[in-house]
Amino acid sequence: MTARLSWRTGRVVVALLLATAAIAPAQQRATSPRDHFGFTMGDDYRLATYTQLEAYWKKLDAESDRVKVMSIGKTAEGRDQLMAIITSPANHARLEEFRGIAARLARAEGITDAQARALAAQGKAVVWIDGGLHATEVLGATQLIEHTWQMTSRTDPETMRILDDVIQLVVHANPDGMELVSSWYMRNSNERERSTGGLPRLYQKYVGHDNNRDFYLNAMPESENISRVMYREWYPQIMYNHHQTGPAGTVMFAPPFRDPHNYNLDPLLINSLSLVGVAMHTRFAAENKPGVTMRGGASYQTWWNGGLRTAAYFHNIVGILTETIGSPTPMAIPLVPDRQLSTGDLPFPIAPQPWHFRQSVDYSITANYAILNLASKYREDWLYNIYQMGRNAIQKGGQDNWTIYPKDVERLKAEVARTRPAGQQGGGFGGGGAPTEMLSVLRQPVERDPRGYVLPSDQPDFMTATRFVNALLKSGVDVHRATAPFSVAGTRYAAGSYVVKSAQAFRAHVLDMFEPQDYPNDFAFPGGPPRAPYDNAGYTLALQMGAKFDRILEGFDGPFQKIEGLVTTAIASGATIPAGSAWVIDPTQNDAFVAVNRLLAARQAVRRMPDGKFHVSGAGARAILQSLATERGLSVSAGSAATGTALRSARVGLWDTYGGSMPSGWVRYILEQFEFPFEVVFAPALDAGNLNQKYDVLVFVGGAIPGLAGGGGGGGGAP
Repeated sequence: MTARLSWRTGRVVVALLLATAAIAPAQQRATSPRDHFGFTMGDDYRLATYTQLEAYWKKLDAESDRVKVMSIGKTAEGRDQLMAIITSPANHARLEEFRGIAARLARAEGITDAQARALAAQGKAVVWIDGGLHATEVLGATQLIEHTWQMTSRTDPETMRILDDVIQLVVHANPDGMELVSSWYMRNSNERERSTGGLPRLYQKYVGHDNNRDFYLNAMPESENISRVMYREWYPQIMYNHHQTGPAGTVMFAPPFRDPHNYNLDPLLINSLSLVGVAMHTRFAAENKPGVTMRGGASYQTWWNGGLRTAAYFHNIVGILTETIGSPTPMAIPLVPDRQLSTGDLPFPIAPQPWHFRQSVDYSITANYAILNLASKYREDWLYNIYQMGRNAIQKGGQDNWTIYPKDVERLKAEVARTRPAGQQGGGFGGGGAPTEMLSVLRQPVERDPRGYVLPSDQPDFMTATRFVNALLKSGVDVHRATAPFSVAGTRYAAGSYVVKSAQAFRAHVLDMFEPQDYPNDFAFPGGPPRAPYDNAGYTLALQMGAKFDRILEGFDGPFQKIEGLVTTAIASGATIPAGSAWVIDPTQNDAFVAVNRLLAARQAVRRMPDGKFHVSGAGARAILQSLATERGLSVSAGSAATGTALRSARVGLWDTYGGSMPSGWVRYILEQFEFPFEVVFAPALDAGNLNQKYDVLVFVGGAIPGLAGGGGGGGGAP
């Protein structure tokens, strides 16, 4: 009898345990978007704000052991810019270890191929997924919410494998913009009248759409936050940059991209881009999702540097861009006859049809899964390949190397035409020595890639050169500073000079920031019209900033110390301002204008001398100048008697338009950086007249003054 009671009691206990086990997951199940927001991501006429996204992500962080949410820094308006790290609980427990492995492999320094193989076997693939950079492209931020939810709630085998093999960095690229655009869209109680059009200001405080032109200068805080995570902390092997909208008559553009690609990029990177793109297109076809185009289906390339996606290439990261249609206000896919025909660039056309936002969200999730699945299945290959590209860059930078540009090929063609008989210039060379002799045309010693660059500390505006160096440092480039004088190739350099060597993993970025770009002649056919580049064809940052540097073609070394972090002061900092009651500031230093503005604000006497220099005097002037010498390295010399024209602060008006002008925003940012007092002026103030009583100077940027045919305006932009 006792045995039977024990057996029955045991059955009851087991049943209770099983019931508890079944209930527990339901109680701990992560909150769905519908339960949190009151609607499903992709519902018609519904958008979430960044404030709501932030609350939801933090809720998932508390509910799920798969996600950890952190701030990567403040935005221009002071919000926390959030990143959700998504992976398995076991990986979260070893997160710093895996981050260290990714960093060692990406930097490719001090390890052998065998050690790299071992690290790749131990590590986890790191994949970056962002959205919301261009805030009116509302799909990007919306899919971030849906993707995070699916990754924290799904238990299918593929998802669990991805969580085990991959660490996902899911990042909102423009929190301020999402808050503005979503609030603006949802403000109208009549959902049929909702629109993202007519925004009252730029969706990034200063530069709006141009926030995707800032990823080599890193002037905006969001850009600096993102570059720090990508190129100085986590080093993802693949990054995915969501954009909107797709080419007419399709749903999405996805890689591969059209030519030309940048000649500084490793061929392994170019081929890896195609690999990821093909995986995406294959998955779309397998899931019966038509309408995804590639290559010549749109204008996107891998040429220019400075975009969130494109800067990644110059750091050996496979950067993926998609452009996808979609709007919370229902729309339709139009009929574009040529896009009803299956081609290599559009193998699976889509018929014209009504289209809802949720369909675009589903396409985005498919694209995310295609990339994550590939990263999971070839985890070790991705980790080892980023090492390989870094190793290749270090090897190229440490020996004689020639990067072949279009100008070199044209020179070779001219030599072939000169040396070969007429009528025998087509095709390639045959056997014998001719090919080697001709190839020497491409190997002229003076045309070698530099082994490095030296930025002398005695150049006129060393503070601006320091800003350029900081832009490199923000992008993960290794920069050294000379601790003593040294000589290279017969030139003597002072202590404090900056040295940037090419033998580093991010060599492609180094060359792209110092060397002029050589975009090829790209014609649709011989004698036909040129095909415009997708974006900037030339953009060398050192030249844009006027930094003085020497190209060093031979290997060199010296008393160099690697700079850790950023340069907070230039070499002249700490210099003592000369004694006396008057001083002279050379305006070849950009920071001279900061000094003048501070001095005028403090009611100190400033004059513009006949030679253009600034003469300064006043009881409080010396303290202000000393502060700038210490803070920024401002160079000041002793002055004599006052000469020149007395200066006063100008009353500056800066034109802007309702809705925001990007050129005006950039100028506003520059005026603030150099401490010019100014006032933003809109059309009603201009129309009111009496401007001489209010302003000494009115600044009109490009697009401010309409053309004769009514042109002008703030302009939009490409991704």
